[in-house]
Amino acid sequence: MTTVNANEIALGIESFGDDDAPLVLLAGGTTMLSWPDALCERLAAGGRRVVRYDLRDSGESTTADPEAPAYTLRGLAADAAALADALGGGPAYLAGIGVGGMVAQVAVLDHPGAFSALTLVGTRAVAPGPPDDDLPDHDQATMSRLFARPMPDWTDREAVAEFAAAGAEILGDDPVAARAIAARIWDRTPGTAPPIQMANQMGMVFSRLDCRPRWRERLPEIEVPTLVVHGRRNRFFPVGNGEAIAREIPGARLLVLKEAATAIPDAAVGEVTEAMLTLG
Repeated sequence: MTTVNANEIALGIESFGDDDAPLVLLAGGTTMLSWPDALCERLAAGGRRVVRYDLRDSGESTTADPEAPAYTLRGLAADAAALADALGGGPAYLAGIGVGGMVAQVAVLDHPGAFSALTLVGTRAVAPGPPDDDLPDHDQATMSRLFARPMPDWTDREAVAEFAAAGAEILGDDPVAARAIAARIWDRTPGTAPPIQMANQMGMVFSRLDCRPRWRERLPEIEVPTLVVHGRRNRFFPVGNGEAIAREIPGARLLVLKEAATAIPDAAVGEVTEAMLTLG
């Protein structure tokens, strides 16, 4: 892992594969560890240069004030385009998961020349706040359980890992995997101040971003090959959100993972990798 200066900030990255291979850029949701190690390794084995990166205010990327971010969703999209340019090799294949999927949508719309293909995992086309009337909102019973829990002691690595595992169980994800990832995120977080830990562990900074102007109406402008991946059991962004994106981007392919929720489970890594490699 290292950092690359792009768009006048430092972005934490990790690279897999041959530096001369076609670039696949994986936007974190919010940290790079949202993308499974196994998926990165398989994409690299398929002849790609894979770079996963941390969004601002997470991981090794520039961290300022997660409670009052001085940038917008479009700023994060500009980061992706600048990073692709800094890494070189021509237009990049861009993929985003969760909030990173929102970044990826806007990046391809605002910087079409920077990207050659797009994969969107477990995301939606409106943010923040309530979705459009034709899109399913968060499952309210799940959200009530998720946010009724007291915050952990952010200075306690084990407490944070346990908090993540319990949250994963509520969401329908693998609690064992979530615990391990949370511990790795905690180790990479540049401080134990609650806002910084929350930005890394929960992506709470994203709820404070200015995400205007809307971009859903622009989805038909996307001309690059697009893959939309969504977990059938996703209670945070229910599958209707992914279905809508796939309908509205011309020629997009929809891959629904029947046993997945918000994360890409180990059992689905092979299927997702194959679909991504087939796309471009």
